[in-house]
Amino acid sequence: MPAQRKSVQCLSPTGLHTMSYQEWGDANNPDVLVCVHGLARVSDDFDVLAANLCSQYRVICPDVVGRGASGHLRNPMHYQIPQYVSDMVTLLARLDVEEVDWFGTSMGGLIGMGIASLEGNPIRKLLLNDVGPALNPVALSRIGEYVGQAVSFERFDEALAYIKSISQPFGAHSEAQWEKLARDVLRQNEAGQWIKHYDLGLGLPFKATTPEQVAAGEAILWATYDAIRSKTLVVRGENSDLLSIETATAMTKRGPHASLVQIPDVGHAPTFVSAEQIAIARDFFLSNN
Repeated sequence: MPAQRKSVQCLSPTGLHTMSYQEWGDANNPDVLVCVHGLARVSDDFDVLAANLCSQYRVICPDVVGRGASGHLRNPMHYQIPQYVSDMVTLLARLDVEEVDWFGTSMGGLIGMGIASLEGNPIRKLLLNDVGPALNPVALSRIGEYVGQAVSFERFDEALAYIKSISQPFGAHSEAQWEKLARDVLRQNEAGQWIKHYDLGLGLPFKATTPEQVAAGEAILWATYDAIRSKTLVVRGENSDLLSIETATAMTKRGPHASLVQIPDVGHAPTFVSAEQIAIARDFFLSNN
């Protein structure tokens, strides 16, 4: 069953905006899996995973505001986790279900942590894909360098090479997989040039963040993590420069006492398009415990 594209209206301090999402499977299925992408990615990242799980789940894959088919914020400084959590609470209300499972890659995992830490939240199981409360500032700087950078390419093969270059930590993929990963986050402008499929204003909060704010944010994130009671799995790319093995190990000993799986020969972040990686998600979400 192909995905249906839907949308929900959300609120920011400067007004309303639209969040687009894709829905896979039976709309009446009470078993819901919400899959949320990373900082500069889109809902299409989960096409393979959603197709694999939509016979068991109603799978919901949003484009976080500022990305893909969703609207943009009037004030780009609001492109931060509290706004995304607010938007997702609105989405969860639209879904009208008692509980959900959550798959969050990088930023999507931080959003899931934020919701799962709230009293009375609906998250039953939480998969955190290569993210945790302590984030390597060097990796954040690497990501921040390209996320707000305006680029344009006359030919798709040039754009593809660019996406490959900034996404090498994803690990080995077939040429068809790389092409899809690229097409998902690129679009053609009126001049026919290939450009990024997100608001370049996403980079502004990165540039405005001080080391002191990073340190304070880490303390808040650990307090958030410690408040989670959902069954939790941390997936780490073995070569990740964002989530250290020390942080991932600490996540198994505090808060929800997460289980930990490491994926060899992958950095930040596993894409979950291979059968081996999808099996990790299936085993976690479909197990009875």
